[in-house]
Amino acid sequence: MRRLLIILCFFSVSAGLFAQALNLEQARVLGLANSRSLARYELSIRSSILDEKNQLYSMLPSVSAGYSASMNYLKDWELLNPVDTFSAGATFSITQIIFQGGKSFIQKAISAIATESVRIDALAEYFNVIDSTDNAYYAVLEAAATLEAEESSLQAAKLALSIAQIRQESGMINQGDYLKALSDMESRENSYNQARRNLALSTAKLKTLTGISGTIELEPVDFSAYEDVLAYLAGISDEDADGLYEDFWKKVTASNPAFAKSSLNSQRAEKNYTLTIRDYAPTITATIFGTGLNYSTANGFGTTSTGGVSIRGTIPVDFWLLNNKLEKSKIALDNAAHDYKNTELSLETDLQTALLNTFAQAGSVLSARRSLEYTEKHFEFVMERYRLLQSSVSDLGDASTLFINSRNSHIRNSYSFLRSLSKLRSLTALDDEAKLIEMLYNS
Repeated sequence: MRRLLIILCFFSVSAGLFAQALNLEQARVLGLANSRSLARYELSIRSSILDEKNQLYSMLPSVSAGYSASMNYLKDWELLNPVDTFSAGATFSITQIIFQGGKSFIQKAISAIATESVRIDALAEYFNVIDSTDNAYYAVLEAAATLEAEESSLQAAKLALSIAQIRQESGMINQGDYLKALSDMESRENSYNQARRNLALSTAKLKTLTGISGTIELEPVDFSAYEDVLAYLAGISDEDADGLYEDFWKKVTASNPAFAKSSLNSQRAEKNYTLTIRDYAPTITATIFGTGLNYSTANGFGTTSTGGVSIRGTIPVDFWLLNNKLEKSKIALDNAAHDYKNTELSLETDLQTALLNTFAQAGSVLSARRSLEYTEKHFEFVMERYRLLQSSVSDLGDASTLFINSRNSHIRNSYSFLRSLSKLRSLTALDDEAKLIEMLYNS
Protein backbone atom coordinates (compact mmCIF):
# COMPACT_ATOMS: atom_id res chain seq x y z
CA MET A 1 0.00 0.00 0.00
CA ARG A 2 1.38 3.37 -0.98
CA ARG A 3 1.85 6.17 1.57
CA LEU A 4 -1.42 7.87 2.20
CA LEU A 5 -1.65 11.65 1.94
CA ILE A 6 -4.69 12.77 3.83
CA ILE A 7 -5.89 16.25 2.81
CA LEU A 8 -9.06 17.75 4.19
CA CYS A 9 -10.40 20.42 1.88
CA PHE A 10 -12.51 22.09 4.56
CA PHE A 11 -9.59 22.64 6.96
CA SER A 12 -7.80 25.96 6.60
CA VAL A 13 -4.17 25.25 5.78
CA SER A 14 -1.45 27.72 4.86
CA ALA A 15 -0.24 27.36 1.31
CA GLY A 16 3.41 26.93 2.24
CA LEU A 17 2.94 24.16 4.81
CA PHE A 18 4.15 20.64 4.17
CA ALA A 19 2.22 17.59 5.36
CA GLN A 20 3.34 16.40 8.77
CA ALA A 21 4.62 12.82 8.65
CA LEU A 22 3.25 10.66 11.44
CA ASN A 23 3.68 7.04 12.42
CA LEU A 24 1.74 5.08 15.02
CA GLU A 25 4.26 5.53 17.83
CA GLN A 26 4.42 9.27 17.25
CA ALA A 27 0.62 9.42 17.24
CA ARG A 28 0.55 7.65 20.61
CA VAL A 29 3.07 10.07 22.11
CA LEU A 30 1.07 13.04 20.86
CA GLY A 31 -2.18 11.49 22.07
CA LEU A 32 -0.76 11.00 25.56
CA ALA A 33 0.71 14.48 25.67
CA ASN A 34 -2.55 16.03 24.45
CA SER A 35 -4.80 14.12 26.86
CA ARG A 36 -6.60 16.37 29.35
CA SER A 37 -7.74 13.38 31.40
CA LEU A 38 -4.17 12.21 32.00
CA ALA A 39 -3.20 15.75 33.02
CA ARG A 40 -6.02 15.74 35.58
CA TYR A 41 -4.89 12.39 36.93
CA GLU A 42 -1.39 13.79 37.37
CA LEU A 43 -2.84 16.56 39.52
CA SER A 44 -4.92 14.02 41.44
CA ILE A 45 -1.82 11.95 42.19
CA ARG A 46 0.00 15.00 43.51
CA SER A 47 -2.99 15.91 45.68
CA SER A 48 -3.25 12.36 47.03
CA ILE A 49 0.46 12.34 47.89
CA LEU A 50 -0.06 15.55 49.88
CA ASP A 51 -2.97 13.89 51.72
CA GLU A 52 -0.69 10.97 52.53
CA LYS A 53 1.93 13.35 53.92
CA ASN A 54 -0.72 15.10 56.03
CA GLN A 55 -1.64 11.76 57.55
CA LEU A 56 2.01 11.11 58.34
CA TYR A 57 2.42 14.55 59.89
CA SER A 58 -0.61 13.93 62.13
CA MET A 59 1.35 11.13 63.82
CA LEU A 60 4.10 13.55 64.85
CA PRO A 61 3.95 15.69 68.04
CA SER A 62 1.73 18.75 67.78
CA VAL A 63 3.62 21.90 68.76
CA SER A 64 1.81 25.12 69.57
CA ALA A 65 2.74 28.51 70.98
CA GLY A 66 0.56 31.34 72.17
CA TYR A 67 0.52 34.64 73.89
CA SER A 68 -1.91 36.65 75.99
CA ALA A 69 -2.26 40.23 77.14
CA SER A 70 -4.70 41.99 79.47
CA MET A 71 -5.51 45.42 80.94
CA ASN A 72 -7.95 46.39 83.69
CA TYR A 73 -9.96 49.59 83.76
CA LEU A 74 -12.03 49.01 86.91
CA LYS A 75 -11.27 47.62 90.38
CA ASP A 76 -13.59 47.84 93.40
CA TRP A 77 -15.71 50.30 91.44
CA GLU A 78 -12.71 52.56 91.04
CA LEU A 79 -11.55 53.58 87.59
CA LEU A 80 -7.96 52.65 86.73
CA ASN A 81 -5.50 53.67 84.06
CA PRO A 82 -5.45 50.61 81.80
CA VAL A 83 -1.79 51.16 80.87
CA ASP A 84 -0.79 50.78 84.52
CA THR A 85 -2.39 47.34 84.68
CA PHE A 86 -1.04 45.96 81.38
CA SER A 87 0.42 42.44 81.57
CA ALA A 88 1.44 39.90 78.92
CA GLY A 89 2.84 36.41 78.74
CA ALA A 90 3.81 33.62 76.33
CA THR A 91 3.07 29.91 76.48
CA PHE A 92 4.02 26.81 74.52
CA SER A 93 2.96 23.19 74.51
CA ILE A 94 3.81 19.88 72.84
CA THR A 95 1.10 17.25 72.54
CA GLN A 96 1.67 13.66 71.45
CA ILE A 97 -0.83 10.85 71.06
CA ILE A 98 0.53 7.96 73.08
CA PHE A 99 -2.09 5.34 72.35
CA GLN A 100 -5.23 5.11 70.24
CA GLY A 101 -5.30 1.45 69.30
CA GLY A 102 -3.01 1.78 66.28
CA LYS A 103 -5.51 3.94 64.34
CA SER A 104 -2.82 6.31 63.06
CA PHE A 105 -0.92 3.52 61.32
CA ILE A 106 -4.12 2.15 59.77
CA GLN A 107 -5.08 5.62 58.53
CA LYS A 108 -1.61 6.00 57.04
CA ALA A 109 -2.04 2.68 55.23
CA ILE A 110 -5.46 3.81 53.91
CA SER A 111 -3.90 7.03 52.60
CA ALA A 112 -1.19 5.01 50.85
CA ILE A 113 -3.88 2.79 49.26
CA ALA A 114 -5.75 5.89 48.09
CA THR A 115 -2.62 7.21 46.38
CA GLU A 116 -1.94 3.88 44.71
CA SER A 117 -5.56 3.71 43.61
CA VAL A 118 -5.26 7.06 41.82
CA ARG A 119 -2.07 5.82 40.14
CA ILE A 120 -3.94 2.73 38.94
CA ASP A 121 -6.72 4.93 37.56
CA ALA A 122 -4.09 6.96 35.72
CA LEU A 123 -2.59 3.74 34.29
CA ALA A 124 -6.02 2.63 33.08
CA GLU A 125 -6.53 6.01 31.43
CA TYR A 126 -3.05 5.74 29.88
CA PHE A 127 -4.07 2.56 28.05
CA ASN A 128 -7.46 4.05 27.22
CA VAL A 129 -5.73 6.98 25.49
CA ILE A 130 -3.40 4.62 23.61
CA ASP A 131 -6.37 2.51 22.49
CA SER A 132 -8.28 5.59 21.36
CA THR A 133 -5.26 6.85 19.44
CA ASP A 134 -4.63 3.45 17.84
CA ASN A 135 -8.26 3.12 16.78
CA ALA A 136 -8.30 6.65 15.38
CA TYR A 137 -5.04 6.00 13.49
CA TYR A 138 -6.35 2.71 12.08
CA ALA A 139 -9.66 4.37 11.20
CA VAL A 140 -7.87 6.94 9.04
CA LEU A 141 -5.83 4.29 7.25
CA GLU A 142 -8.90 2.11 6.77
CA ALA A 143 -10.91 5.05 5.44
CA ALA A 144 -8.07 6.03 3.11
CA ALA A 145 -7.75 2.47 1.80
CA THR A 146 -11.52 2.30 1.31
CA LEU A 147 -11.44 5.62 -0.55
CA GLU A 148 -8.69 4.30 -2.80
CA ALA A 149 -10.76 1.19 -3.53
CA GLU A 150 -13.89 3.24 -4.20
CA GLU A 151 -11.95 5.53 -6.52
CA SER A 152 -10.69 2.53 -8.49
CA SER A 153 -14.22 1.17 -8.68
CA LEU A 154 -15.53 4.55 -9.82
CA GLN A 155 -12.96 4.72 -12.60
CA ALA A 156 -13.97 1.24 -13.74
CA ALA A 157 -17.63 2.28 -13.72
CA LYS A 158 -16.82 5.38 -15.77
CA LEU A 159 -14.94 3.25 -18.29
CA ALA A 160 -17.86 0.86 -18.53
CA LEU A 161 -20.24 3.79 -19.02
CA SER A 162 -18.10 5.30 -21.77
CA ILE A 163 -18.08 1.96 -23.60
CA ALA A 164 -21.83 1.60 -23.08
CA GLN A 165 -22.43 5.11 -24.40
CA ILE A 166 -20.51 4.40 -27.61
CA ARG A 167 -22.38 1.15 -28.10
CA GLN A 168 -25.74 2.75 -27.36
CA GLU A 169 -25.09 5.48 -29.91
CA SER A 170 -24.15 2.87 -32.49
CA GLY A 171 -27.20 0.76 -31.67
CA MET A 172 -25.22 -2.17 -30.31
CA ILE A 173 -27.05 -2.11 -26.95
CA ASN A 174 -30.49 -0.94 -25.95
CA GLN A 175 -31.44 2.04 -23.83
CA GLY A 176 -31.99 -0.16 -20.78
CA ASP A 177 -28.39 -1.42 -20.73
CA TYR A 178 -27.11 2.12 -21.09
CA LEU A 179 -29.26 3.31 -18.18
CA LYS A 180 -27.94 0.37 -16.11
CA ALA A 181 -24.36 1.47 -16.80
CA LEU A 182 -25.28 5.06 -15.91
CA SER A 183 -26.92 3.88 -12.67
CA ASP A 184 -23.84 1.83 -11.74
CA MET A 185 -21.60 4.84 -12.27
CA GLU A 186 -23.82 7.08 -10.11
CA SER A 187 -23.86 4.45 -7.37
CA ARG A 188 -20.05 4.20 -7.42
CA GLU A 189 -19.75 7.98 -7.32
CA ASN A 190 -22.02 8.11 -4.30
CA SER A 191 -19.93 5.44 -2.54
CA TYR A 192 -16.81 7.40 -3.39
CA ASN A 193 -18.26 10.57 -1.86
CA GLN A 194 -19.27 8.66 1.27
CA ALA A 195 -15.73 7.31 1.53
CA ARG A 196 -14.35 10.86 1.27
CA ARG A 197 -16.67 11.93 4.08
CA ASN A 198 -15.60 9.02 6.30
CA LEU A 199 -11.95 9.86 5.69
CA ALA A 200 -12.55 13.51 6.61
CA LEU A 201 -14.32 12.55 9.84
CA SER A 202 -11.69 9.97 10.80
CA THR A 203 -8.88 12.42 10.15
CA ALA A 204 -10.62 15.14 12.18
CA LYS A 205 -10.89 12.77 15.15
CA LEU A 206 -7.22 11.80 14.91
CA LYS A 207 -6.23 15.47 14.78
CA THR A 208 -8.31 16.19 17.86
CA LEU A 209 -6.69 13.36 19.80
CA THR A 210 -3.14 14.28 18.79
CA GLY A 211 -3.52 18.05 18.73
CA ILE A 212 -2.22 18.30 15.15
CA SER A 213 -3.37 21.05 12.84
CA GLY A 214 -2.90 21.15 9.10
CA THR A 215 -2.35 18.16 6.86
CA ILE A 216 -0.83 14.87 7.96
CA GLU A 217 0.83 12.00 6.15
CA LEU A 218 0.35 8.69 7.92
CA GLU A 219 2.81 5.85 7.72
CA PRO A 220 0.85 2.77 6.57
CA VAL A 221 0.79 -0.47 8.51
CA ASP A 222 3.16 -3.14 7.25
CA PHE A 223 0.76 -6.08 7.17
CA SER A 224 3.51 -8.39 5.94
CA ALA A 225 4.93 -8.28 9.48
CA TYR A 226 1.79 -10.07 10.71
CA GLU A 227 1.83 -12.94 8.22
CA ASP A 228 3.23 -15.53 10.61
CA VAL A 229 1.00 -14.62 13.54
CA LEU A 230 -2.05 -14.53 11.24
CA ALA A 231 -1.32 -18.04 10.01
CA TYR A 232 -0.66 -19.28 13.57
CA LEU A 233 -3.78 -17.78 15.14
CA ALA A 234 -6.07 -18.71 12.24
CA GLY A 235 -5.11 -22.37 12.56
CA ILE A 236 -4.62 -22.56 16.34
CA SER A 237 -5.72 -25.79 17.99
CA ASP A 238 -8.10 -25.95 20.95
CA GLU A 239 -5.27 -27.16 23.19
CA ASP A 240 -3.00 -24.28 22.22
CA ALA A 241 -5.90 -21.84 22.60
CA ASP A 242 -6.51 -23.06 26.16
CA GLY A 243 -2.82 -22.70 26.98
CA LEU A 244 -2.83 -19.23 25.47
CA TYR A 245 -5.77 -18.25 27.65
CA GLU A 246 -4.07 -19.51 30.81
CA ASP A 247 -0.88 -17.56 30.11
CA PHE A 248 -2.76 -14.40 29.24
CA TRP A 249 -4.91 -14.73 32.35
CA LYS A 250 -1.79 -14.79 34.53
CA LYS A 251 -0.68 -11.59 32.87
CA VAL A 252 -4.13 -10.02 33.36
CA THR A 253 -4.24 -10.83 37.08
CA ALA A 254 -0.75 -9.44 37.52
CA SER A 255 -1.01 -6.25 35.46
CA ASN A 256 -4.58 -5.30 34.50
CA PRO A 257 -5.49 -1.90 36.03
CA ALA A 258 -9.14 -2.83 36.67
CA PHE A 259 -8.08 -5.97 38.53
CA ALA A 260 -5.50 -4.03 40.56
CA LYS A 261 -8.05 -1.30 41.38
CA SER A 262 -10.55 -3.89 42.59
CA SER A 263 -7.88 -5.47 44.79
CA LEU A 264 -7.00 -2.07 46.28
CA ASN A 265 -10.66 -1.37 46.97
CA SER A 266 -10.87 -4.64 48.90
CA GLN A 267 -7.76 -3.74 50.90
CA ARG A 268 -9.12 -0.28 51.68
CA ALA A 269 -12.47 -1.71 52.81
CA GLU A 270 -10.64 -4.16 55.07
CA LYS A 271 -8.53 -1.37 56.56
CA ASN A 272 -11.63 0.77 57.15
CA TYR A 273 -13.28 -2.15 58.93
CA THR A 274 -10.24 -2.63 61.12
CA LEU A 275 -10.13 1.12 61.79
CA THR A 276 -13.76 1.05 62.93
CA ILE A 277 -12.97 -1.77 65.36
CA ARG A 278 -10.17 0.36 66.85
CA ASP A 279 -12.74 3.06 67.67
CA TYR A 280 -13.60 0.98 70.73
CA ALA A 281 -10.06 1.49 72.11
CA PRO A 282 -9.31 4.37 74.50
CA THR A 283 -7.17 7.32 73.42
CA ILE A 284 -4.32 8.59 75.58
CA THR A 285 -2.46 11.84 74.92
CA ALA A 286 0.37 13.54 76.76
CA THR A 287 1.04 17.29 76.76
CA ILE A 288 4.14 19.16 77.88
CA PHE A 289 3.39 22.82 78.53
CA GLY A 290 5.15 25.85 79.94
CA THR A 291 4.86 29.60 80.37
CA GLY A 292 7.52 32.32 80.31
CA LEU A 293 8.47 35.79 79.10
CA ASN A 294 6.04 37.45 81.45
CA TYR A 295 5.75 41.23 81.39
CA SER A 296 3.66 43.76 83.25
CA THR A 297 3.74 47.53 83.53
CA ALA A 298 4.10 47.35 87.27
CA ASN A 299 6.88 44.74 87.51
CA GLY A 300 8.52 44.81 84.06
CA PHE A 301 9.89 41.55 82.60
CA GLY A 302 9.70 38.57 84.90
CA THR A 303 12.00 35.58 84.80
CA THR A 304 9.69 33.22 86.53
CA SER A 305 8.26 30.44 84.40
CA THR A 306 6.10 27.41 85.00
CA GLY A 307 5.74 24.13 83.20
CA GLY A 308 4.28 20.68 83.53
CA VAL A 309 3.09 17.48 81.95
CA SER A 310 -0.51 16.40 81.60
CA ILE A 311 -1.89 13.09 80.50
CA ARG A 312 -5.41 12.80 79.20
CA GLY A 313 -7.41 9.75 78.32
CA THR A 314 -10.81 9.26 76.70
CA ILE A 315 -12.92 6.11 76.63
CA PRO A 316 -15.84 5.83 74.16
CA VAL A 317 -19.15 4.92 75.78
CA ASP A 318 -21.58 5.51 72.89
CA PHE A 319 -21.39 1.88 71.83
CA TRP A 320 -24.69 2.05 69.91
CA LEU A 321 -23.10 4.49 67.48
CA LEU A 322 -19.90 2.45 67.25
CA ASN A 323 -21.86 -0.75 66.61
CA ASN A 324 -23.81 0.93 63.82
CA LYS A 325 -20.62 2.27 62.24
CA LEU A 326 -19.00 -1.17 62.49
CA GLU A 327 -21.97 -2.80 60.78
CA LYS A 328 -21.77 -0.31 57.89
CA SER A 329 -18.03 -1.01 57.54
CA LYS A 330 -18.76 -4.74 57.43
CA ILE A 331 -21.32 -4.17 54.64
CA ALA A 332 -18.79 -2.09 52.71
CA LEU A 333 -16.23 -4.89 53.13
CA ASP A 334 -18.69 -7.48 51.81
CA ASN A 335 -19.54 -5.23 48.85
CA ALA A 336 -15.86 -4.85 48.03
CA ALA A 337 -15.50 -8.64 48.04
CA HIS A 338 -18.44 -8.96 45.63
CA ASP A 339 -17.01 -6.23 43.38
CA TYR A 340 -13.66 -8.02 43.31
CA LYS A 341 -15.33 -11.25 42.23
CA ASN A 342 -17.44 -9.44 39.62
CA THR A 343 -14.32 -7.76 38.23
CA GLU A 344 -12.59 -11.14 38.02
CA LEU A 345 -15.53 -12.71 36.17
CA SER A 346 -15.83 -9.70 33.87
CA LEU A 347 -12.14 -9.80 32.98
CA GLU A 348 -12.33 -13.53 32.33
CA THR A 349 -15.15 -12.90 29.88
CA ASP A 350 -13.33 -9.97 28.29
CA LEU A 351 -10.17 -12.02 27.82
CA GLN A 352 -12.02 -15.00 26.35
CA THR A 353 -13.90 -12.67 24.00
CA ALA A 354 -10.75 -10.81 22.98
CA LEU A 355 -8.82 -14.00 22.24
CA LEU A 356 -11.68 -15.61 20.33
CA ASN A 357 -12.17 -12.39 18.40
CA THR A 358 -8.45 -12.33 17.56
CA PHE A 359 -8.57 -15.92 16.32
CA ALA A 360 -11.67 -15.21 14.25
CA GLN A 361 -10.27 -11.99 12.79
CA ALA A 362 -7.05 -13.74 11.81
CA GLY A 363 -9.04 -16.36 9.92
CA SER A 364 -11.23 -13.66 8.37
CA VAL A 365 -8.21 -11.76 7.08
CA LEU A 366 -6.85 -14.82 5.29
CA SER A 367 -10.26 -15.80 3.97
CA ALA A 368 -11.01 -12.26 2.76
CA ARG A 369 -7.64 -12.13 1.04
CA ARG A 370 -8.34 -15.32 -0.89
CA SER A 371 -11.82 -14.09 -1.77
CA LEU A 372 -10.36 -10.82 -3.00
CA GLU A 373 -7.93 -12.65 -5.27
CA TYR A 374 -10.76 -14.70 -6.82
CA THR A 375 -13.18 -11.79 -7.25
CA GLU A 376 -10.47 -9.59 -8.76
CA LYS A 377 -9.65 -12.22 -11.37
CA HIS A 378 -13.36 -12.72 -11.98
CA PHE A 379 -13.87 -8.97 -12.47
CA GLU A 380 -10.93 -8.74 -14.88
CA PHE A 381 -12.34 -11.70 -16.81
CA VAL A 382 -15.84 -10.16 -17.06
CA MET A 383 -14.40 -6.73 -17.94
CA GLU A 384 -12.45 -8.26 -20.81
CA ARG A 385 -15.55 -10.07 -22.03
CA TYR A 386 -17.48 -6.80 -21.75
CA ARG A 387 -14.92 -5.06 -23.98
CA LEU A 388 -15.43 -7.84 -26.48
CA LEU A 389 -19.23 -7.49 -26.22
CA GLN A 390 -19.49 -10.98 -24.74
CA SER A 391 -20.82 -9.85 -21.33
CA SER A 392 -23.69 -7.52 -20.55
CA VAL A 393 -23.70 -4.37 -18.45
CA SER A 394 -25.48 -6.31 -15.70
CA ASP A 395 -22.78 -8.98 -15.72
CA LEU A 396 -20.10 -6.31 -15.36
CA GLY A 397 -22.06 -4.53 -12.59
CA ASP A 398 -22.45 -7.77 -10.63
CA ALA A 399 -18.76 -8.60 -10.99
CA SER A 400 -17.80 -5.06 -9.99
CA THR A 401 -20.03 -5.15 -6.91
CA LEU A 402 -18.62 -8.50 -5.87
CA PHE A 403 -15.07 -7.22 -6.32
CA ILE A 404 -15.54 -3.97 -4.37
CA ASN A 405 -17.35 -5.79 -1.55
CA SER A 406 -14.50 -8.30 -1.30
CA ARG A 407 -11.93 -5.52 -1.28
CA ASN A 408 -13.76 -3.59 1.43
CA SER A 409 -14.20 -6.77 3.44
CA HIS A 410 -10.47 -7.44 3.27
CA ILE A 411 -9.69 -3.88 4.37
CA ARG A 412 -12.20 -4.03 7.21
CA ASN A 413 -11.01 -7.42 8.48
CA SER A 414 -7.36 -6.40 8.34
CA TYR A 415 -7.86 -3.38 10.58
CA SER A 416 -10.28 -5.25 12.83
CA PHE A 417 -7.47 -7.72 13.48
CA LEU A 418 -5.19 -4.84 14.54
CA ARG A 419 -7.91 -3.54 16.86
CA SER A 420 -8.24 -6.99 18.43
CA LEU A 421 -4.52 -6.90 19.19
CA SER A 422 -4.98 -3.48 20.79
CA LYS A 423 -7.71 -4.91 23.02
CA LEU A 424 -5.43 -7.75 24.14
CA ARG A 425 -2.63 -5.27 24.79
CA SER A 426 -4.87 -3.18 27.04
CA LEU A 427 -6.14 -6.19 28.97
CA THR A 428 -2.58 -7.29 29.70
CA ALA A 429 -1.31 -3.71 30.28
CA LEU A 430 1.35 -4.03 27.57
CA ASP A 431 2.27 -0.89 25.66
CA ASP A 432 4.64 -2.77 23.35
CA GLU A 433 2.97 -4.72 20.55
CA ALA A 434 6.15 -6.72 19.91
CA LYS A 435 5.90 -8.17 23.44
CA LEU A 436 2.27 -9.03 22.81
CA ILE A 437 3.17 -10.89 19.60
CA GLU A 438 5.90 -12.70 21.52
CA MET A 439 3.33 -13.77 24.12
CA LEU A 440 1.05 -15.09 21.39
CA TYR A 441 3.87 -17.24 20.02
CA ASN A 442 5.50 -18.39 23.24
CA SER A 443 2.33 -19.24 25.13
